[in-house]
Amino acid sequence: MSHTQDNKYSAQDLFQPYTIKHLTLPTRIVMSPMARAFSPDGVPGPDVAAYYRRRAENGVGLVITEGAIINHPAATSEPRLPKLYGEAALNGWAEVVRQVHEAGGKIFPQIVHMGMIRANGSQPNPEAPSIGPSGLDLEGNQINAPMTAEEIAGVIQAYADAALHAKEIGFDGIELHGAHGFLIDQFFWEKTNRRTDRYGGDLLNRARFAVEVVQAVRAAVGPEYPVAMRLSQWKMGDYQAKLADSPEQLELLLNALVEAGVDIFHCSTRRFWEPEFAGSAFSFAGWVKKLTGKTTITVGSVGMDNDPAEAGAEAEEHPGLEGLVERLGLGEFDLVAVGRALLGDPAWAAKIRDGRLSELQPFTPEAVGTLN
Repeated sequence: MSHTQDNKYSAQDLFQPYTIKHLTLPTRIVMSPMARAFSPDGVPGPDVAAYYRRRAENGVGLVITEGAIINHPAATSEPRLPKLYGEAALNGWAEVVRQVHEAGGKIFPQIVHMGMIRANGSQPNPEAPSIGPSGLDLEGNQINAPMTAEEIAGVIQAYADAALHAKEIGFDGIELHGAHGFLIDQFFWEKTNRRTDRYGGDLLNRARFAVEVVQAVRAAVGPEYPVAMRLSQWKMGDYQAKLADSPEQLELLLNALVEAGVDIFHCSTRRFWEPEFAGSAFSFAGWVKKLTGKTTITVGSVGMDNDPAEAGAEAEEHPGLEGLVERLGLGEFDLVAVGRALLGDPAWAAKIRDGRLSELQPFTPEAVGTLN
């Protein structure tokens, strides 16, 4: 992770401010949302606030929290994931926000409904059947009935309510989880959306649910409040899945989301440097930035090139910090989300900033079980 003297791009480029609407982030480094499940009964406590604060005081410009659950009985399968509704949970989040702001950072919640990833019978509401556009799991198996129009309208309102709660308690913006086979993504994907009404059919019709969620959120929070959406082609258990097989298809989807009110696209890939479409070296984030001009976040194995868990051919291909900052300097994306590296080392960003590369702590699976 060293730099050559003739490289005009520097790791310090990651520590320049960035402005979105009226929001200025102190650095380009984003904490990627990672489920931690350390919030009993869905209420984030002082340990959660301290966990996010540590990243903000060590050079993370924008914290995107683990998934915050909307107010729907089948939104989560884990009662220890934090809720974004109810007085106790909102008070807990307000303290998280206060701590991150005091440390000089900015913070968005990632707003989530799991959809059919949640198994029937899951806590905390085992009586509630899981919901999805067609009631199909990610393998395409029929599990439950398709969502009704009334259910769709209710869930859209729950997303909007969660976004308004976030704004009211001081979050700097919100992110909608539209990736990895969660509910919004289940509408996008033809394998899990086989509806024949206005929410199914071609890619634009399958995007209608997401568009209506964004529109409802935008109406709730107003025109100047930043709204992000996390997108991925891949799904949990299917890394080869594609929503769009070409830049032209991707552009159709993105334009609909931009028109609805998305300001920021968080482009989830497993490896930030991999080309998204044949015939171009552009990554997924690069294509999204090129097609929309909107603020774009890259993510995928950032900071993992020195990690033993990434040993082998994949590690050898990793372009490292130099490759990352070069792409940032060339404008392929605007912000860089870091996941596992920040999970294992709260001071990862500060150590990069200060050139203390020998002090970086490699990610280990043990980090997943702690709130360090």
